[in-house]
Amino acid sequence: MATPIPPPAVTVEEILAELDALDDPKMRAVNERHGNDIGVNLSQLRAIAKRLKTQLEFAQQLWATGDSQARLVAILISSPKKYTAEQLDTMLRETRVPKVHDWFINYILKKNPESESRRIPWMDDVDEFVASAGWALTSHAVAQRVENLKIAELLDAIEAEMKLAPDRLQWFMNECLASIGIHYPKYRARAIEIGERLEVLKDYPTPPNCTSPYAPIWIHEMVTRNEGASEVT
Repeated sequence: MATPIPPPAVTVEEILAELDALDDPKMRAVNERHGNDIGVNLSQLRAIAKRLKTQLEFAQQLWATGDSQARLVAILISSPKKYTAEQLDTMLRETRVPKVHDWFINYILKKNPESESRRIPWMDDVDEFVASAGWALTSHAVAQRVENLKIAELLDAIEAEMKLAPDRLQWFMNECLASIGIHYPKYRARAIEIGERLEVLKDYPTPPNCTSPYAPIWIHEMVTRNEGASEVT
């Protein structure tokens, strides 16, 4: 058996300097228009994380810098399941940059079992980023068909709140609406009806060969695709 190669010994300052050297002003300007203070190509950032390997303590040190690019590296070299519920809550409330928020949800929260105990209170939080994470986790739970989900109540909340919700929260509530329509045939018609009536993201610009985030179209396309896959198998 080969001896595992330990991660390289580096300092936080060295990683910050490396990120600064890779920063592309033009890329940063484009990303900043979307709220992301990030100028490093994500492939280069992932290469740094791959070199560092998993280092929870070092990840926490990088996170503590508050630098968005360092935090993306921190997320990638973390041990997601080792964070406590309290740590997750604190870190979530510190994620004010969309790309960091997205990665934190997908690479940390969705992989940590403690998130399920916080998902519902997060959904009702007054902080848009915290509530958005709660809805993103709920959408994930719907897709996984987690037991004891109150689907009808979720649809009630979406119907009452999504239209006037802040943009980021609206996006994840809409994702949950689509997920319900895709994964729960019993509630599909209602999910589609809510989407058609509220018209959230109906005119969202969608590139060719991509699925529209408008829930009725999204639901129809995914259900059709899944049914086609079932027929093939």
